[in-house]
Amino acid sequence: MLQLRNAQGPRARRLIGRTLLASALLTAVAALPAAAAPQTPATAAAPAPARGETGAPAYQQVAHFYGAYIDAVTAENGGRLATDLRNFYLTRQLCEQLNTWEQRNHADGVLRAQNTPLAFRVTPGDSAAGHTWSTVRLTWSTGKHPTYSYLTVRSDLHTGKISGIGD
Repeated sequence: MLQLRNAQGPRARRLIGRTLLASALLTAVAALPAAAAPQTPATAAAPAPARGETGAPAYQQVAHFYGAYIDAVTAENGGRLATDLRNFYLTRQLCEQLNTWEQRNHADGVLRAQNTPLAFRVTPGDSAAGHTWSTVRLTWSTGKHPTYSYLTVRSDLHTGKISGIGD
């Protein structure tokens, strides 16, 4: 088993593990087209939607994204991995909307905050017209009366990508 000497406690090890997992996932996805054998038009199959390839419901994709993104922002303070995660999980239009929102509000558009939450929870919601909605609860404090904020996240059922984040 891999031992991480600098990891102090289970939260730090989990943070490093998620960050390493996200990096490996992005590396594997980037290498996939180069490793694929060329197909002739007669044998080429129609591409499957991203959601079908992962086999995970949309709300689980949202949970994977928020877990990896929060860890990346915590570890790198919003560095390259956070940007790569956005490009992988979010639609291009949403990335553009978030950039505009961030310039106007001077905060992270994915988290709708200037700091990083302590925890998160994703709850599935309704689906209609090719989209599904999830509720993301971000935990900002601990103790007897923790502070929460809630986001509504829209995912495209065809691609599995996150296409909207709102308060």
